[in-house]
Amino acid sequence: MTDPRPSLVTVNGQVERLDAVMSVGSLLDGKALRTHRIAVERNGEIVPRSAFDCTWLNHGDRVEIVVAGARPA
Repeated sequence: MTDPRPSLVTVNGQVERLDAVMSVGSLLDGKALRTHRIAVERNGEIVPRSAFDCTWLNHGDRVEIVVAGARPA
């Protein structure tokens, strides 16, 4: 049985609430960031592009998303 409580994950330093089980790929899709010029780190480990859709986010995870060639805000 899955835990019905929302998960809190930190994405690029901002805490986000996930109301459903979500993969790294789903997170990127929700942010319209599914491009070839992207790198993702979860809890200090690089997530290979081939694993985006099978790497599940858990409560407390820390995710860093880097887009190559992006200008700093």
